[in-house]
Amino acid sequence: MTAGARGAPRKALAVTAALVLAVVTAVWSGQPSSASAGSAAVEPLGVPFLPSPAPLHVTIASMVAVSMTVDKNVTIRLSDGSTRTTAQYTFTKLQIRSHMNVVQKAAGHTVTIDVPAEGSLGGYDSAGRAETTTMWGNITNVCVRVLLKICGVQGLLDFFGSLIPLTAGAEDFTGDIYAIRTVDDHAALDSTDNPVHLPGTITVTTP
Repeated sequence: MTAGARGAPRKALAVTAALVLAVVTAVWSGQPSSASAGSAAVEPLGVPFLPSPAPLHVTIASMVAVSMTVDKNVTIRLSDGSTRTTAQYTFTKLQIRSHMNVVQKAAGHTVTIDVPAEGSLGGYDSAGRAETTTMWGNITNVCVRVLLKICGVQGLLDFFGSLIPLTAGAEDFTGDIYAIRTVDDHAALDSTDNPVHLPGTITVTTP
């Protein structure tokens, strides 16, 4: 993925920090660490940072996955110490078919990740095994075609139940997402598989 940025060298530090918050790439074969004694467990667990209070606005024109499950009323802790009660979405074998766009506006700058064609947020590892992608936030729209085009997360849940099949593909994904975690649940400790492949551009703009 190539990156284009405008601004003084000082801005480069902000760029790096924003990108760390934008997309998490993790190969995690252990269990999530437990919360400290006397404190309630707060998702996301196993993520190496606390998400920014400024969510990522994510749009995907077309994508495919084996399935998506939805857990409601999940509490996450953010980097400013606050918490949010939001939804947790879990995808299996999530791949981008066309045009993914991610925008984050925070700390006086805007970071845009644009993937015009195919990409991956957790498809298959080198052994052909499924990878898992989890998003915390609010997906406001996603559409699938059965006999007719069905849109909206709640509408899909009403139609399919708690597990939504996306093997035929999905379109018009829109969401405000605090954190994305992609893992290879079967990876060995010495694995170098990277479950995230987003060939495109990164642009950073400042006022």
